[in-house]
Amino acid sequence: MEDWKNLIRTVPDFPQKGILFRDITTLLKDRRAFKGVIDALYERYVSRGVDLIVGVESRGFILGGALAYRLGVGFVPVRKPGKLPAQTIRAEYELEYGRDALEVHQDAIRNGDKVLILDDLLATGGTALATCQLVKKLGGVVVEVAFLIELLDLKGREKLEGYRVFSMISYKES
Repeated sequence: MEDWKNLIRTVPDFPQKGILFRDITTLLKDRRAFKGVIDALYERYVSRGVDLIVGVESRGFILGGALAYRLGVGFVPVRKPGKLPAQTIRAEYELEYGRDALEVHQDAIRNGDKVLILDDLLATGGTALATCQLVKKLGGVVVEVAFLIELLDLKGREKLEGYRVFSMISYKES
């Protein structure tokens, strides 16, 4: 996993000044690393009885879609407002550099579905918490919230208290 960290590009001042953006596209283009990430996630979740992977826009789609395929389970996209064509429910949240909202189709998750939420990055935890709220509102059970990267200094894990949280790579800035 430490080799994977070396494949992640850090872009300063993106999307705004003072933010160190962790760009996973450099890891994703490395076929061995991308396969290694999905294989490691598969091994972690293959026996957990997951019914659905919920991937958060947009890099969560890449990881979540690949893992859902590998596990043989369904995939549910959680998107920014106005991007889904059928009736949705919404949750608002704060992120490292502003406010936003997420939506999911009202019929995407059934009562009792075991759901793994997967995204590329845990920063402040706002996006992940909003996604957990959407899953819960639809009657799903969050098995775990998983991330490729966790930014430890932003303490997003604390916002997810009560949920199982897993991250593969962590960064400590201070």
